[in-house]
Amino acid sequence: MEIIIQPTYQHLVSIAADIVKRALLKKPELVMGLATGSTPIGLYEALVRMHKEEGLDFSAVTTFNLDEYVGIPKTHPSSYHTFMETQFFRHVNIPVENRYLPQNTAADHGAFCERYEAAIARAGGIDIQILGIGREGHIGFNEPSSSLGSRTRIKTLTRSTLEANAPHFGGDIDAVPTLAITMGVGTIMEARQCLLLANGASKASAIASAVEGPITAEVPASVLQMHPCTVVLLDEAAASALKRAAYYRQVYANKLRLLGE
Repeated sequence: MEIIIQPTYQHLVSIAADIVKRALLKKPELVMGLATGSTPIGLYEALVRMHKEEGLDFSAVTTFNLDEYVGIPKTHPSSYHTFMETQFFRHVNIPVENRYLPQNTAADHGAFCERYEAAIARAGGIDIQILGIGREGHIGFNEPSSSLGSRTRIKTLTRSTLEANAPHFGGDIDAVPTLAITMGVGTIMEARQCLLLANGASKASAIASAVEGPITAEVPASVLQMHPCTVVLLDEAAASALKRAAYYRQVYANKLRLLGE
């Protein structure tokens, strides 16, 4: 696990965008796992700029989204289908047939989840998985107590998650769907590289538990300590509870010196 601490959110998304750009230039048919929420918006904005200003080509890319609410139509203003269309898809040239998102109105959720896993396998697996982290340490909608070997499935959302997402539903917690389809922790762990982004003091405790705490289902993100290629990108506020922050800065500075950057 590589921990990169940056002064601001814009610095960390710039590094994340450069990681994705380099991977895409190396492998035009890159398979990306995508996250929603406020954290990755800056990354998507940076990738859109690269597409429009530098000609970064997404035409052979395949994407799989982490999750989606159950019980609202994909056209709902707060659905993750709408989020992805607004923040990313309409601005780049990923073919519509290459965009996979969990279906919030699937008639048979169990069968759909199996098909979603099969589609990831047919695509050759996910090359880069973008992740945020919830205040209780969840990734995707894998709430605390989720199996660390879990696959794509339906999850019941915790009160904390409902409260965190209520602003996207007009501040009404009762309007937030209580169920979601999410990639499992085991599914996420099979990605070749994970990029976890976090900013703000509200994420500091979750980051400290995920990075420096024990590996436990109570903090699903902590399993990323076992992943062979995870990069955690933080601003100063999100890194503020890390005990070894000075060491992580030293490691990254030495990396840049070795690379001549």
